[in-house]
Amino acid sequence: MNIRPAQQGDLPALLEIFAHARAFMAQTGNPTQWGNEFPRESMIEDDIANQRTMLLVDTCNGHERILAQFALCPGEDPTYAKIDGAWLDDDSYVTIHRIASSGIVKGAAKDCINWCIEHYGNVRADTHPNNKAMQHVLESNGFARCGLIQLLDRPTDTTRIAYQRHEW
Repeated sequence: MNIRPAQQGDLPALLEIFAHARAFMAQTGNPTQWGNEFPRESMIEDDIANQRTMLLVDTCNGHERILAQFALCPGEDPTYAKIDGAWLDDDSYVTIHRIASSGIVKGAAKDCINWCIEHYGNVRADTHPNNKAMQHVLESNGFARCGLIQLLDRPTDTTRIAYQRHEW
C-alpha cells in the first residue's frame, strides 16, 4: 500500500468513496455528520487542486485501487482556535479532515492515520459525537481526546470531539 496525492482524474472514484462513507455513517447511527451532500463536489475539487487530498492505494491484478482518501491540511486550522478543553501543545501540526474508506479493505483509516503520524508527528483531527467508528479509530491509534470544538462552516450540528496525537 502507498499514499499518493489525488489528481483530478480520481474525482469519480472519490465521489463514490464519499457516497459509501455517508451510507456507512447513516447505517451506524451517524446520519447528520455528512448528511446526504457533504463534502460537496466543489470542496473535493478544491482539495485536489490545492494538493490536500491524499489517497491510500494498492495494486490488485495489475490495477490500482483507491482504498481510502483523506484531506491533509497543514498550518493552523481556524476551527481549532477555540476549544472547550485543551490541546496537548501549541506546536505546529497538520489536520486530517474528511477521511473516508472505500470499504475494500479493513483498517484503511488506520493506515492513513499512521502515515500522517510517521510523516508529520503532530496530528489533530475531529469527529462528530455520533461517529463512534472514527472515535474508536482515533483512540485506538493513540490520539488523546482533548475537548470539544465548534465548526465554523455551518449553522447547526457544529459540535465535534477534538483529538491530537504528538510523537515527541
